[in-house]
Amino acid sequence: MKTSYSPLIAKLLAATLLGAAGCGHKSAPEQTPPTLEVAQEKAVIYQVLPRLFGNTNNTNKPWGTIAENGVGKFSDFTPKALEEIHALGATHIWYTGVLHHALVGDYTTFGINNDDPDVVKGRAGSPYAIKDYYSVNPDLADNPATRLQEFRALVERSHAAGLKVMIDIVPNHVARAYQSLHKPQGIRDFGADDNTRVTYARNNNFYYVVGKDFRVPVAENGYRPLNGETNPLVDGRFSESPAKWTGNGARSAQPGFDDWYETVKINFGVRPDGSTHFPELPAEYAGRDYRAHAQFWTGQEVPDTWKKFRDIAHYWLDFGVDGFRYDMAGMVPVEFWSYLNTSIKMRKPDALLLAEIYTPARYRDYLYLGKMDFLYDKVGTYDAIRAVLQGTGSTDKIAEIQADLQDISAHLLRFMENHDEQRIASGRFADSAEAGKPAMLVSTTLSPAPTLVYFGQELGEPASDDAGFGKASRTTIFDYWSIPSVRRWNNNGNFDTAQLTDAERALRTFYQRLLNFSTASSALRGQYADLHGYNRAHSPGYGDKQFAFARWHGGEKLLVVANFGDTAATFGLQIPEALLQQWHLSQGHYRLLGQISGRSVDLFVGEKTGLIALELAPYESHIFQLKNGKVEAVNPTL
Repeated sequence: MKTSYSPLIAKLLAATLLGAAGCGHKSAPEQTPPTLEVAQEKAVIYQVLPRLFGNTNNTNKPWGTIAENGVGKFSDFTPKALEEIHALGATHIWYTGVLHHALVGDYTTFGINNDDPDVVKGRAGSPYAIKDYYSVNPDLADNPATRLQEFRALVERSHAAGLKVMIDIVPNHVARAYQSLHKPQGIRDFGADDNTRVTYARNNNFYYVVGKDFRVPVAENGYRPLNGETNPLVDGRFSESPAKWTGNGARSAQPGFDDWYETVKINFGVRPDGSTHFPELPAEYAGRDYRAHAQFWTGQEVPDTWKKFRDIAHYWLDFGVDGFRYDMAGMVPVEFWSYLNTSIKMRKPDALLLAEIYTPARYRDYLYLGKMDFLYDKVGTYDAIRAVLQGTGSTDKIAEIQADLQDISAHLLRFMENHDEQRIASGRFADSAEAGKPAMLVSTTLSPAPTLVYFGQELGEPASDDAGFGKASRTTIFDYWSIPSVRRWNNNGNFDTAQLTDAERALRTFYQRLLNFSTASSALRGQYADLHGYNRAHSPGYGDKQFAFARWHGGEKLLVVANFGDTAATFGLQIPEALLQQWHLSQGHYRLLGQISGRSVDLFVGEKTGLIALELAPYESHIFQLKNGKVEAVNPTL
C-alpha cells in the first residue's frame, strides 16, 4: 500500500521521521500508595437538580413563584429519562437539592414551619442551607406528605436503570432555622442540647455570639428579599438569640451581606482560637486502610457533632443511597473525615465519597488520613484548562499540574461544569459549546478518576438569562426556573433528540461516545505518559494551545491529542523513544483509529522516534487507538 500526503505533511515527515535524534522520555511516576485503592470502574457522575430537570414550564419569570414558573418533581425521572442518562454513559447520578432545605413556600399544612425570606437566598432557596437532614424537599414531591416514599421510589428506579445514587452532605453549616420533623427516634436536633451561655463547648453543635441577638445583614446593591414582593415575614428581622456564627465563620451578630448569612457554622470540636478538642489521628495512619481507621475510632470520645453526621450518613446508606458529595469539605477537620468515612466504608465498602476542596496542599491529607475516595480537581486542572480556552493560559500549565498530581491523579474528579461554575457555552466562559469538546475529552481521559457532567452540559446549555437571585452564566440553584435545552430534550417525556437543534444533537452524540468509551476503556485505568513537553521542544507547529499524552494498559494503547485553539494547527506529533520501547514498537508503519471521531491516522516509527502527521481544525480533539500489527515497512511515498 502506498500513501500520499499534502506537501506540508510530507515536509513534516521528511524533517522529523528518519534519523531524528532521540530524547529521553520520563513519565511521571505511576505509583499509588497501598492505602489509596484505585476504583475498579472509571465512573461518570451525572449531576442534576431535580427542581429544574423535569420542569417544562417555559415562563421563566425572574423571581417567579412556583405557581408561575413551575418546578420539577421526583416523578419526572421516569424509567425512560433514567435510561437515557445511563445511555449517555453515566454510572452515578448525583441528585442535588434533594435534602429539605430552607425555601419560601407554605407547607404548614404538612407541619412544616415557614422559612423567613430575610434569611433565604432566592425564592426556591439554596440546596446548601439544609433544614432537615432526615427529610427531602417538599417542592419535589407530587404529594408532600409522601415525599420520602417518593424519593425512595426514585432511588429504586435509578438502581433499576443501572445508576448508583449520590446526594449531598453539607457538614460545615445548616440553615438558621434547622428543625428535623423526620428524625428517627433517639436522634436530637443540631443545637437542641447546646449550652448557649458560652461561645464554645466541645459538645455544642454551634458557636454563639453570647449576649447578642442576630441581626439581618444590611442589603447591598438594591437587593430586596423576594425582589420586593410583600410577604408577612419580610420585615428585616429574624429571631435568633443568642446569635450564632455564620456558615463561613463570620463571628458578628450581624454578618455582612456577602457572608453565608442564611446558614450557621457547625462546631466539630475546633476552639475559636483554632486549636482542636478531639483525639489526634497518629500520622502513621496515613499508611493504613479504612478498617484500621475504624478500629482506631472505636471507643474514642468524639464531639457530639461527629456522631450526628455519622447517624445522618448511615440513615441515607440504609435508605439506599450509594454515595455522598461533601460540600466544602476543606472547612471541616480531617480527623472527622477519617471517623465518618471509615464508618461508612465499614457499612458499605463500595460507597463513593467525593469531597469539594480547593486547597491542593491538603489534598493528600484528605485522601490518606481523611479516607476520601475522590477530591475536586478544580484549582488545578479545571482552572488551567479554562485559562487556555479563555486565551489567558497555556497548555504548559496543564502538563505541569499533571506531573505534580500523578501520585494521586486517580483520586481527583475531573469536570468542566457543575452548579458552582459558569456554563462552557456562556459568554463569560468560552462562549461556545464546541470549545468545550477538547476540554472534556482531555479531562475525561487524564486518569482513572471519575468524570462529572452537569445536566444540560451535553446539550451546550448557555445559562443566558438572569433567574432572579441566580444570575446568567450559571444555571440557578436559588430560583424556580427551567432550562431551555433540557426542555427540548425532554420533549413531552420522550427524552429524545427530536426537538434538539442539529448542534445540540451533534454535541450530545460526542458526549455519549466519549463517556461510554471512558467507562469501557482499560487503558484509561492504566498508565499515563506526558507527550506535551517533548513535542513543545521538538515539534514545529505544536504550541501552547495543543496538548497530548498517552494512556495504556495491556493490549490497549491510546494517544490523546487536542487542539484548544480557535485556529487550525498542523504539526507532526512526535512519539519519543522511551514510549516506543514501552509499547514494543519497532520501525514500521502503524494505523491508529479515532475512538470518538472514527478518523484514521498513520504512525511512522523510525530509529529513534515516531511521528503522526496531523492537521487539526479549531477545537478538534481525538483519542487514537493503536491497532495491532504493522501496516507496511517505513518508507512512505512523500
